[in-house]
Amino acid sequence: MGDMVSFKSNGGTASGYLASPASGKGPGVIVIQEWWGLIDQVKGTADMFAREGFNALAPDFYHGKSAQIGEPDAAQKLMMELNIDQAAKDARAAAQYLATHGKTSSQKVGVIGTCMGGMLALLTGTVATDAVGAVVDCYGTPPQKKPNYAAMKGTPVLGIFGGKDEWVMNALPALEADLAAAGVPFEKRVYAEGDHAFLNEQRADVYRADDAKDAWPRITAFLKKHLAS
Repeated sequence: MGDMVSFKSNGGTASGYLASPASGKGPGVIVIQEWWGLIDQVKGTADMFAREGFNALAPDFYHGKSAQIGEPDAAQKLMMELNIDQAAKDARAAAQYLATHGKTSSQKVGVIGTCMGGMLALLTGTVATDAVGAVVDCYGTPPQKKPNYAAMKGTPVLGIFGGKDEWVMNALPALEADLAAAGVPFEKRVYAEGDHAFLNEQRADVYRADDAKDAWPRITAFLKKHLAS
């Protein structure tokens, strides 16, 4: 449905998958990968957003590398190799590129990420405040070096979590406290029976179709509300 594009990033070049709406224009949303990389599942998620009327960009934070679902050791290696400072630069560049794209109708863009991507979505909200108007974190928590949430200047955050995702649920109170201290509006939805990655339709071991069906319109409505042009 979409195409690979490239854009400038801190003197270099980054790339991503761009899926635009059939209507021609729509609010912009950045779709951030899980630890697997920019695989077909992520591109498919960008396509879903395009069908909902968004101009959706999925940046490639691994710069051409990826692991297939079912290869957690390879994915973990890629995640460990990720340079967080470079990722922040790529995230900012992606937000600026999408915000000024001819098929983006909103003045600011949204950003959504799952797992590792949820963490990067929060980070993007702190490094691209001029371009980001809403953040959706799906079961991601910050790295040990916390982002500067005060830099978000009140950008609203929606959190989607699974009640059985023990590590993330244990980290959630600290995330809530940090966002509150920074004056960042935060709303959350916890799906009691959801485990980690319960929104990923290619993870048959954990995917929960009913929860995903409930979460998807919540996410799109949140983004449309806060990205109204």
